[in-house]
Order: sequence, then C-alpha cells, then structure tokens
Amino acid sequence: MLLDTHTRRILDLLACKGILRPKDLGALAVPRSALARLSDAGLLEKVGRGLYGLPERCGCEHETWRAVATQVPRAVLCLLSALQFHELTTQPPRQVWIAMPRGSHTPRIGHPPIRMIRACGDAYSAGIDVVEREQVRLRVYGVAKTVADCFKHRNKIGLDVALEALRTARMQQKATVAELWHYAKICRVASVMRPYLEVPG
Repeated sequence: MLLDTHTRRILDLLACKGILRPKDLGALAVPRSALARLSDAGLLEKVGRGLYGLPERCGCEHETWRAVATQVPRAVLCLLSALQFHELTTQPPRQVWIAMPRGSHTPRIGHPPIRMIRACGDAYSAGIDVVEREQVRLRVYGVAKTVADCFKHRNKIGLDVALEALRTARMQQKATVAELWHYAKICRVASVMRPYLEVPG
C-alpha cells in the first residue's frame, strides 16, 4: 500500500514512541487532523483521550498502563494493577490503580478508567521501579511494596487479596521476608503483617 508523506512520518514516529499525542506532530510539520483521518482509515486506533496507537496492538493491560503513564507521568501503578504487573494475580482489575502524592487531584482522563490512592513521604516514593514498555516509562511499585500496600489498603481491596499476594510472592520467591518487613514498616502495617510473615513460607 502506498502511503503519503504525512502518513509515513506519523507511522515512523509511532514506531519510535509507541503512543502518539497530537502535540507530538509539531516537529513533523504534520497537521493534527491527520491523526483523525488515519484513525478513520483504520491505520491508527484511539487508545485514550488524545492518544493514538497502532490497531494491531492488543488492548491488553500494557496498553492501558502506557496510556496512563503518558497522560499522568507521576502516577505509580499500585495495588491490583501492580499485582497484575508482577503476575501475582490472574484477575485483571476493571480499573488502573495508581498512587499519587497527597494533595494531587484525580487526573481527568477519559480512558482507561482509573482508581487513585494518595500517599505521602516514603509511603509514596519508596519502592518504585521504573520500566520501559515501547518507549513509555512505567512507574510501578516493586513486589514487596505492593504486598505491604495491599495490607495497608485491605479495606479497599479485601484482606483475602492481600493474603493471596503475600503467599504468591513468597511461593514464587519474588520477595524476601526482609524486604516485606521493610515495606511493612514504611506502610505502617508491621503489626498487621507480623502473624503472616512469621508463618514459614
């Protein structure tokens, strides 16, 4: 299929960035209307408000995580989304769970749906891993921090989810007792987690 110059430039940039926003076209001297035209033609797919990707890309969790990371760079994947990222659960959450600094407003994004928790100090900043997925930097809490967060927010997600996360993390050797204990103290749930951490893994 022959592609015009604008289409080639857009697809080349998309191959580098993974996800495009209209403002990304400024350096290409390509009108923003080209994105809507290519979307209508099936060459692009709208994956969020003002976000475009390739149509053959799966609409899986990685796509939604990238969409959130692009729109809300300070967001950290947490709780159920972090469990899914680390393959500690087989149940995909209906929303993308993110943590933001205390005082942050809930981001206004149309898609994907998000659920936000606010944290301050080390409870927000400790244990963040930064990984790259198709040119997009994802911030996600590591396994031990995620497990501790699950106990901290057990009233939101259920104690059964926290216990399953702890069992799976220890069984798969994705977190040591020392790491879990460290983040239990940071999240102020050491007394809650103590009986479960003292059980042999």
